Amino acid sequence: MPEQLPPDLIEFDTSLPIWDRFFMVAPLVLVGTVEADGRVDLAPKHMVMPMGWQNFIGFVCTPRHRTYQNAQRDRVFTMSFPRPGQLVGTSLSATPRDDGDIKRGLGAVTTFPARQVSGYLVEGAVIALECKLHRMIDGFGENSLIVGQIVAAYGATDSVRDSERDDQEILASTPLLAYLQPGRWAQIGMTYSFPFAEGMKK
Repeated sequence: MPEQLPPDLIEFDTSLPIWDRFFMVAPLVLVGTVEADGRVDLAPKHMVMPMGWQNFIGFVCTPRHRTYQNAQRDRVFTMSFPRPGQLVGTSLSATPRDDGDIKRGLGAVTTFPARQVSGYLVEGAVIALECKLHRMIDGFGENSLIVGQIVAAYGATDSVRDSERDDQEILASTPLLAYLQPGRWAQIGMTYSFPFAEGMKK
């Protein structure tokens, strides 16, 4: 007989996706790829994370999307971390394509060419990464994990950590944009030092 749950817990039905039942904090980024005809494509993603302590980063996508198809074909992608003030443009980059197969919402986002890979980065972003495709792993339901090796990385001068500035000062003056799944956003500016256990190692 299974043990009874504590009274302050609700059990979710795992025959359905659970992710809309509670909030989770995630980064919000714009993944950049290039269409077969050379046009810029940007897509907002929040299922993003570093893949270990080395220079690898991954995001979740689906083979149905152009981001997946472009990255698979060209073996590269970019990733830009927008500021809270760029939220509207970031959202508009998800505008559906029109009858001419054009994302009109991309006009709200200014880009500049990447230097090490074929692609574009978002002007004004806090962090901008250029990645070569490391691997694509299909089979997470209808989704896939796309992992890139970072070959070039850039940080905005007002947001890069510096021994001359306190970390909290940096975040207060340059808050981070966060996505709260499902359907909310926040800017993170007030933070606290984490109480690491003595002797803790990576």
